[in-house]
Amino acid sequence: MADDSEDNVYQSSNATYRALNKPHKADQEALLGRLLDYPAPGLQRPEDRFNGTYIIFFSLGIGGLLPWNFFVTAKEYWAFKLRNCSSPASGKDSEDTDILNYFESYLAVASTVPSLLCLMANFLLVNRVQVHVRVLASLSVSLAIFVVMIALVKVDTSSWTRGFFSVTIVCMAIVSGSSTIFNSSVYGLTGSFPMRNAQALISGGAMGGTVSAVASLVDLAASSDVRDSALAFFLTAAVFLGLCVGFYLLLPRLEYARYYMRPVAPVHVFSGEDNPPQDTPSTSSVVPGSRVLHTPPLGPILKKTAGLGFCTVFIYFITALIFPAISTNIRSMSKGTGSPWTSKFFVPLTVFLLFNFADLCGRQVTAWIQVPGPRSKVLPALALLRVCLVPLFLLCNYQPRSHLTVVLFQSDIYPVLLTCLLGLSNGYLSTLVLIYGPKIVPRELAEATGVVMSFYMSVGLMLGSACAALLVHFI
Repeated sequence: MADDSEDNVYQSSNATYRALNKPHKADQEALLGRLLDYPAPGLQRPEDRFNGTYIIFFSLGIGGLLPWNFFVTAKEYWAFKLRNCSSPASGKDSEDTDILNYFESYLAVASTVPSLLCLMANFLLVNRVQVHVRVLASLSVSLAIFVVMIALVKVDTSSWTRGFFSVTIVCMAIVSGSSTIFNSSVYGLTGSFPMRNAQALISGGAMGGTVSAVASLVDLAASSDVRDSALAFFLTAAVFLGLCVGFYLLLPRLEYARYYMRPVAPVHVFSGEDNPPQDTPSTSSVVPGSRVLHTPPLGPILKKTAGLGFCTVFIYFITALIFPAISTNIRSMSKGTGSPWTSKFFVPLTVFLLFNFADLCGRQVTAWIQVPGPRSKVLPALALLRVCLVPLFLLCNYQPRSHLTVVLFQSDIYPVLLTCLLGLSNGYLSTLVLIYGPKIVPRELAEATGVVMSFYMSVGLMLGSACAALLVHFI
């Protein structure tokens, strides 16, 4: 835990966004899950009865990343559609082959670029559009896209394979953008809650990946037709998105959630030279010489979260560089034996299920252990150390490979161990930086800080996906 004098935190009993000279225990307050604002007069902090709010945020976390995970893990379905199975000869076309071989890279780029743009828009909308409008609208858009994908499952696309590829990429872009607005809005909302609720939301995202991986395995095992498998897959996602709408509408009905969702004081900055008054928490009057901010002040947020932002970008950069573009193309060394384990189930088990389960375990550990602290130099060091995973994955049995011919790790145990390490480190470190972010700023900046932290995450994912698309061409 960091020293008390490491950093000053902004006083949140008013909205001046001016740092005070008096130091506060930033790391200690964050690690203990305390709010950095004062309780409202006459109100007692209620208990989260039956962990209702925790369960809702966990469920919303599942729903937030479920659409992306279901798109990514439906690998067999996309391969079936893009292989143009009704006309096998056309599969020999070089452009069709390129689309099929590098589909994961195209899908990754299509998901990260819109995310970045939607995060910028969401930051501008924080004080203009209410959070419940953004959340419900984004869920509705994602649900509509999955209805379209369900309708296309049984449609014969053999005569317009490239058109189907374009439709898929567009749908992925829309789903990614709407999911980003949903995730960043709900994540920003948790900034006003104790830290365990942000941890629940982030852990729920990893559970979404695990659920999609398990659903993929069940469908593969139970269905001989990949189209029936995909239909059940997409229907599951659509049903859960509908449930998320109900969960979010239920949230304000809980006393515990209402307490932390209470409105904060209007956002003001002072234009005069006089020192702003130190208002009590109950003060809501507008002070002369101040102006209301419709857009949250970006400068103070970036300054406070610079270190955590670097860690977030680099953590997700390494993860996106490896998963899914590199890891999904690692083949079993015994694939030629014809065993279902080495052919049909190798990638779903050793990549999607194992990574998401390890990621979930890493995130869940943060519910009990939060070290290192937000100001510790160990945190960026651990993030940088993950770069060693990239060459290790490339030395496994990645296929196809044209330039890098050396396969150093000639056993299936190596990609299994490396995937576990990738998932655990991603889950633990990314959850730490994300739950710290909104806790080192005043409550009235918490939602905007959540959007900024999501922006850091999207930058890392975008850079990792772009570099992965280039890297696979040089292997």
